[in-house]
Amino acid sequence: MSPFWQAWFQFWLVSMVLFALVVAGGALPATDAPLRIGMALTSMGPPADLTPAGRFMIGILGGVFLGWMVMFGLVMRQAIAMGRAGQPLWRAATIGMLAWYALDSALSVATGFGLNLVPNTLALGMFLVGIAGSKVLARDA
Repeated sequence: MSPFWQAWFQFWLVSMVLFALVVAGGALPATDAPLRIGMALTSMGPPADLTPAGRFMIGILGGVFLGWMVMFGLVMRQAIAMGRAGQPLWRAATIGMLAWYALDSALSVATGFGLNLVPNTLALGMFLVGIAGSKVLARDA
């Protein structure tokens, strides 16, 4: 994989890790401002009140997302090191991203938060541009 595409995936990963930390920050009143801003932007209304149970769930979600991104980073590093033999890892990562996108986006729309499709589509789009541009899944890669 060329240095450009390696940097592309690194930028994508750092962006996703920062997002996970913003979400996790919503668990505490002292660190919830970035999450509140994001919630206001995706709900087209005032930020939701964060109950203790809501903060608990947001904290867990941020932690799960952070763990998912750490795993993605390690898988991508290994897939890059393996070259063509790393295609199954890239395929698994791509399937995982598509599964996340489909369920997260469908539930966002179903629960009235359709604007969440914007960051979802941006995250998936950046990932897929890297997959296509780097040709890691091309048969002749």
